[in-house]
Amino acid sequence: MSPRAEARGTSSSAADPDPTPAAAEDPEPGWTTTDRRDLHRGRVVLVDHGVLLPDGSASRYEVDESVPFAVATLVIDGDTVLLSRQYRYPLGRWILDLPGGAGNAGEEPADAARRELEEELGLVAPEVRPLRTHAVNPGRASWLVHVFACTTPTTAGTADRSDPSEQVRLVRMPVAELDALIAAGDVVDPTLLIARAAAAEQGLLPPVAPR
Repeated sequence: MSPRAEARGTSSSAADPDPTPAAAEDPEPGWTTTDRRDLHRGRVVLVDHGVLLPDGSASRYEVDESVPFAVATLVIDGDTVLLSRQYRYPLGRWILDLPGGAGNAGEEPADAARRELEEELGLVAPEVRPLRTHAVNPGRASWLVHVFACTTPTTAGTADRSDPSEQVRLVRMPVAELDALIAAGDVVDPTLLIARAAAAEQGLLPPVAPR
């Protein structure tokens, strides 16, 4: 259990008749960074942090600082969605996910989303709409993923096929088929799952049918 979880677990006793709701509590103290050293710099940037914990003890924590942020876009065309399919080596399998990638320092997330959409699928998006921002791996990575929706794509762009390890295939799929794959547990990409739910919340797609 983390120090944060332990502190929360002992903040009130079981006999307390009126425990303070978690949402109303004062923010718990965070960790203080005392030093940093690079462990690896490549496509993945891993940095070893020295940290001072709230109880005064010192520790070290390895953080993935590979990118400033990441983006992904759910393309919606009527009752179909346009997804990407690519081989994910760490999983050893082909999966469905969303076109996207790393943003650049100083780049607006929406601009990065449009750029990645064209680079990966050759689709030009006149505009994109924010869906959700989430941390894909908050226990290890420092960066957030900004998820967008696009409802007005064109195919006037040119996909970038220069990297042989990033061969992305365009998949057009009825929303009902995507929902069936999700229900069957065949969609493993968390950002795609989040985008599907957020699009329904914003009225861009129908609610996911209960099964």
